[in-house]
Amino acid sequence: MLVHAHPDDETVSTGATMAHYAAQGAQITLVTCTLGEEGEIHVPELALLAAAEADQLGGYRLAELEVACAALGVTDHRFLGGAGRYRDSGMMGLDTNKHPRCFWQADLDAAAAELLEIMREVRPQVLVTYDENGFYGHPDHIQAHRVAMRAAKLATAEGFGPDKIYWTTVPKSVLEAGISAFAQSSDNPFAGIDKVEDFPFGTSDAEVTARVDATDQHEAKMAAMRAHATQIPNTSWLYSIAGNFGSEFMGVEYYTLAVGERGPGDGPHGWESDLFAGLPA
Repeated sequence: MLVHAHPDDETVSTGATMAHYAAQGAQITLVTCTLGEEGEIHVPELALLAAAEADQLGGYRLAELEVACAALGVTDHRFLGGAGRYRDSGMMGLDTNKHPRCFWQADLDAAAAELLEIMREVRPQVLVTYDENGFYGHPDHIQAHRVAMRAAKLATAEGFGPDKIYWTTVPKSVLEAGISAFAQSSDNPFAGIDKVEDFPFGTSDAEVTARVDATDQHEAKMAAMRAHATQIPNTSWLYSIAGNFGSEFMGVEYYTLAVGERGPGDGPHGWESDLFAGLPA
């Protein structure tokens, strides 16, 4: 089970992983917490769907997510509490954080209870979500973390909690490699960033736990990214990096184990290559 904040988050941070396990026949449940109503719109002819205009972006992004899930092979996708139950909160510090229906204002126990109902049904062995900072500080990501962890705790108390919980991450060595590779590039996606500490995210290699190599699924992830056209324009830094690093960038994703017993791994840091490592088949 994966718990994400907005449509497109699932693809950018865990798309290859989902496609990888879907191709193996694993049961995958994706739970998205909002429709992403406050997102920017990178398709000019759809500009009037914005929150300040027709406020119809959420419905459009719902359709984008359906196409993305199909590209990744994910057939079980749900919205927390139902589509539209929680509204996108916008970036931290904006007035949209105060909207009465926004996810940032959601009652934690009530939202966790809704996720718990899904957990009771699917009984996930592995749960994937964000760290305490929501990976980069977005209020909906932080709230998704809180809701997922609370629901997992409640599920464990009932005797069916996930065996392992992972948080999405990026090793600092990967960020450093990116800064170095694009240092002299005219289309440097890291322009203005001189050192890895300038990023609002990143984990030391020693603290990373798992590296999922799903390079054979990089085309599926690319297709899912293209499905999220309102959020990921053709000029996105994601495509810039993909053009230079290709399948390695698109198909390799990293995680930190937050709950559970670490399975066997390899390499200098003993990274797991399978999120199910150490669990019974």
